Amino acid sequence: AEPAEAERLYEYFSDCCRQQGMITANGRFAADMQVSLVNDGPVTFWLQV
Repeated sequence: AEPAEAERLYEYFSDCCRQQGMITANGRFAADMQVSLVNDGPVTFWLQV
């Protein structure tokens, strides 16, 4: 998708997750970020886009 459409879809997905009661944290769209992860559960999904 074009950047503007991709950002809209990203925000939509994030909003849907929050509406389902999921805890989300968003950074700046399309930014190069360093993040850390603490595994807390039976599985970890690695999504590389």
